[in-house]
Order: sequence, then C-alpha cells, then structure tokens
Amino acid sequence: MQSSMFNVRVPITDAGGQDVFLMNTFTDAQLVVGADVAALLDRFELGAAPETLTALTADERDAMAALHEHGFIVESRGIERQRLDAFFREVRDGEDQLRITVLTTLQCNFACDYCIQGDHGDYNRSAAKMSLDDAQRVAAWVEGRLDATRPSSFVLTFFGGEPLLNLPVMYFLAERLWSSSRDRGVTMRINVITNGLLLTPDVVDRLEPFGLNGFKITLDGDRDTHNRMRPLRGGQGTFDKIINNIRRIAGRCAISVGGNFDESSVESYPALLDFLAAQDFAPHLSSLAFKPVIRDVMPAVAAGPAARPAGRKKFIGLTPVSDSKPLNGTCMTSAGSGASGACDTCHFLDDQVSFLRDETKKRGFKTSDGVHMGPCEIHRKHAYTIGPDGDLYPCPGFTGDKKMSTGHIDGSSDE
Repeated sequence: MQSSMFNVRVPITDAGGQDVFLMNTFTDAQLVVGADVAALLDRFELGAAPETLTALTADERDAMAALHEHGFIVESRGIERQRLDAFFREVRDGEDQLRITVLTTLQCNFACDYCIQGDHGDYNRSAAKMSLDDAQRVAAWVEGRLDATRPSSFVLTFFGGEPLLNLPVMYFLAERLWSSSRDRGVTMRINVITNGLLLTPDVVDRLEPFGLNGFKITLDGDRDTHNRMRPLRGGQGTFDKIINNIRRIAGRCAISVGGNFDESSVESYPALLDFLAAQDFAPHLSSLAFKPVIRDVMPAVAAGPAARPAGRKKFIGLTPVSDSKPLNGTCMTSAGSGASGACDTCHFLDDQVSFLRDETKKRGFKTSDGVHMGPCEIHRKHAYTIGPDGDLYPCPGFTGDKKMSTGHIDGSSDE
C-alpha cells in the first residue's frame, strides 16, 4: 500500500489546532483529519511492508480503510498511474457520447468589451452567419458522425455570436438531427448558450419537442453593473429584458446563469444573488457560476494603430474573423461550449472565485465546486465545433481563426 501521488494537504491553523485538510485531485475526495491520521498517511509515502500493516492499531486500521476508500492510499502508484491512463483513454476515445457545438453565427447584438469574438464597430458586417444550405451540409456531416461513432447519446449545443440571431438554422438543425438521432436509437439533448435578450416562450416551444435540455444565460452583476458590462450596441441596458425573459420560460427547461466579473464588478454579485433569490423563478435556476475576465495579461493581437482605440484596455487577443481582421477581445475562462467542465475552472483570482462561490451557496443556489477532472474538450476525439461556414474547430474559442481549423464538413476534416 502507498499514499496517492495526487494527495494535497493544507494545515488548518485558524483555530490553533493541528487538523489537516486533505484532498485527492484524482478522486476529488476531501477530508479534514487530525494530525495523527496525517502522520499515518506519511508512513505510506514510500509504500508499507506487510509487517507495517500488521503492526497497526485497530484505530489506525480503521483510518487506513477510510483513506483507502477515498483514494488517499492506493495499492501502488504504478497501479494508480494505470488507472489515470485508462481514465484519459476512455475520455479521449470513448464513443458513448457525441458532442457537437454549432455556431449558427458570429454576429451579436451586444457590445461586451471583454468578448472573445471581437471589437464592435463594423464587426457584424464581417462576421459569418450560417445559411440554410450550409445547415443542410452540417446536418449531413453530423449524421455521418452518428453512423461512424454509433453513440448512445448526442449533445448538440448552439452557440455564437448570439445563436438566437439565426433561428431558422437552429430550428432546422434541431428538427432534422432529432429525427436522425431517433432513427438511429440515439438520445439527443439540446443546449443553447445565449445572452438571453431574444429568448422567448416561442423559442422554447420550437425546441422543446426536439430534446431541449436548457439555456445558459449570462448576468454580469447587479442591474447597473450588468448594463455597463453587457450593453446593446447602441449602449442601452439589457438586464431588465433578460430577467423578464427568464421569468417567462422558467420551469419549462433547465436555466443556468453564468457571469463574468473583473475587479470593478465583483462586489456587485451579492446584490445580484439577493435579487435572484427574491424572484419567483429562483427555484427553477439549475446552477449559477461566475468566472473572472482576465485583463491586461498579454497584449492583444495587433493590426496596426487602428486596431485599438485610444484608451482601450488591453485584452488577450483571440479568434480573428479573417487574416485581415483580428479580434481584440479577451479570453474568458469559459470558452462557451458548455460541454467540458475543464473549461469552467479558473486558477486566477482564487479569492474572488471562492468569495462568489460561498455567497452563491449561502443563498441556496447550486454552483460548481470541487475539481473538474477534464481533460479539455480539445482532446476528445468525438467532440467537434462547427463554425458558420462549415469549418471544424477543436474548441469554440478558435472559431473563425482559419489557422486553428482542423478541416471542413465538406470532406477535409482531420479526425
């Protein structure tokens, strides 16, 4: 027997005691133990000989059994490594689920200054929008993947831009791929990542028969803060309209709320949480999770002096629309696919993340916790992102950057 290579320990000194917080990052087990149990775990660091085990007291054997049950003690680190390798192989190669994110458009009706998909100005005129002809080719390509993979479940996520700006394509793909999945005995679920402004009961009515699971909607702090961070292109606020739209569809499908905070907005989130907790739709919110916007980490992609207006904050540059039009938005911690928990974990601004997680829990809302096992969606063989023009990408954050494309639905895909 040997202690796990994934053990993490933190002494708990706040109360002047000798307790130790233990966490295993492979099993996600978390325990608070006394100094005696921590010392027992140390005895297994290099492995324990049989005579060591027989010399344990009854209490020590009970403690060892508990540590073994939660993965803090393993048969050997060699066997543990084999289990880790098997886990990643299954995640990478597993064919039980097909995951596809479709960006119906890169156009958006908001002007968020931290967006990963571009500046404002003439951006919408250059941003792609999927046509119904392209949607038919996308559907045929997905059907080919269903036939090749033969999964038991299929998760279709609509993203953008703002996906509700292209409802005809959404409705077409939902109906056709639902029929295709049903014919193949595959369970299909639909998720939509939207800013919520155009979300209506009619949208739910149209998607509900085709496996609608739910919507992920962003609220960036209380009313005033959200309206500052996520205005319309004309500068108008969006908070009240989004809240009204949530109220109109609550209870019909899952609704998760996300938020992106920076140093100027983090203190507004308790007020947002109080507001949401007081709403009649609060019991219908499936989860809330807030992530930091990472600013001033590295220079944005440069395209000459005109690429950044005077006084514009520096952001991480990502996802050009074309070689001649780079985007100068930020990197958000959640790339947006909603498919991989690994994208939803950020190791920056830990104090603020912990603060908001605690505030969310205090009000009775479910939120993300623990350690996401990953791996990143980019490593999954049967997870794809399809851009509005049919290009294939390993991640929604790369959409529009031709250098990051892995192929095209018309036949040049790199599987």
